[in-house]
Amino acid sequence: MPVDLPQTTSKIDGPLVKQFSIFLPNKVGAMLDVVKLLHTHNTHVVALSISESTDSAIARIVVSDPEQVEELFRQHDVPFGVCTMVVVELREVATQLAKLLAALLMAEVNVHFTYPLLTHPRGFAALALHVDDTDCASSVLLGEGFKLLSQADISR
Repeated sequence: MPVDLPQTTSKIDGPLVKQFSIFLPNKVGAMLDVVKLLHTHNTHVVALSISESTDSAIARIVVSDPEQVEELFRQHDVPFGVCTMVVVELREVATQLAKLLAALLMAEVNVHFTYPLLTHPRGFAALALHVDDTDCASSVLLGEGFKLLSQADISR
């Protein structure tokens, strides 16, 4: 006799965006050199966060063309790392930010860091999130009705 077993629900995968962590000397003009390099190749920084220490700085950037940037950084010996980010569109920042954070808390997703995009894709604010579980975060946020932005959404 066959047994009907309950089916597990499949997770909902959302789009992810590449972030580059660039290791820079803590000196005047270091970030400008990177931005100029990108600009000469028609690539733009669409999100930026910089953390500094005494001797060095880490610039976290989201760019309009990550494949080209990865190649440029290799060619020009720019030390970098790559990770994936969840980028969320916020139509009503005042109310949606609390809802977004509450949804991640309920799913026990840890937010490591976050920063806003410099551009406003589709005319709305957007927030880049680095979380400990991008699949779970994407699924939860999509389930709560948030619009996740893909690389195509944020590129020019």
